[in-house]
Amino acid sequence: MQHSMISMGLAAVSLRDLALVQAVHRHGSFNSAARAMHISPSGLSHQVQKVEQALGAPLFERGGRKIVPTAGGQRLLQQIDAVLASAEHLQQVARAGEVAFGGELRLGVPASLGPYLLPHLIAPFPQHFPGARLGISEGKPRGLLRRLSEGELDAVLAPPAAAVSGIALRPLFFEPWELMLRADHPLAGRDSIALDQLDPAEATLMAESHADGLQGEGNEHGHVQDVSLESLAALVSLRGGYALVPALAHERLASMPNVALARLKGPASGREIALYWRDASPWHDDLQAFAELLRKLVRQRPGLRVMGAKAKAASA
Repeated sequence: MQHSMISMGLAAVSLRDLALVQAVHRHGSFNSAARAMHISPSGLSHQVQKVEQALGAPLFERGGRKIVPTAGGQRLLQQIDAVLASAEHLQQVARAGEVAFGGELRLGVPASLGPYLLPHLIAPFPQHFPGARLGISEGKPRGLLRRLSEGELDAVLAPPAAAVSGIALRPLFFEPWELMLRADHPLAGRDSIALDQLDPAEATLMAESHADGLQGEGNEHGHVQDVSLESLAALVSLRGGYALVPALAHERLASMPNVALARLKGPASGREIALYWRDASPWHDDLQAFAELLRKLVRQRPGLRVMGAKAKAASA
């Protein structure tokens, strides 16, 4: 039988003690950390000293205007962060069987998708996952996937991205682009239009649709804008020309003044959307069920195409 190598002093250190040390590092001040952790500064200082004595090394340099870690303390603080993260994961695993997603699914969604997909998801979500709350964060796909890797989000809906170690994905659906034109454009009013009927210099494109739309740089290939779809519609209404927009936004954009929508002729051009989550997530089965719910919703939306059902690792 292997005996524990943990000293009696370290065995007496609690997770609360480690959280107090982490708070001092985060705030850079005993007073600020004490307020945040609801403890007196003297009590906080005593607990930090207790941890330092148990570890046999000082964690912080004291006496300056800002509390900073020692060189050795920096390495120990990284391990303390890892211990606390493991404890949180242990708690999540313990709760996983009680309610789906441990009570809340923290979902990241691109700003060009969220407003047009979520209205179809809000009602059925609590029916499929009783007691669970759906928390939404919007942003750009790259930032959302970074937050997923760092544990701030539980899952992300996003187009395919470069492989990231420890992240799994499940393809969900293909969403075609549509054309949005100013109402007085010569081709406005047609049901479908081919890209070769349009002048590339008149395009105003989302950065996300640029790769699938008109290639190149400069004005002769249109303007690439990092804006919301509503702002993109306003630009087309003011400047004229046209833009590529996702099909799920059709109803919203069709209601806006001075723009018209048309399907794209020719080979399908659009974006793929997948569901991403961490391989280590304790809610693997819940996330698979969530993916099935999304696929069911997609089948009810005209123009969208459900993609392969198998989940695959996105590991590097």
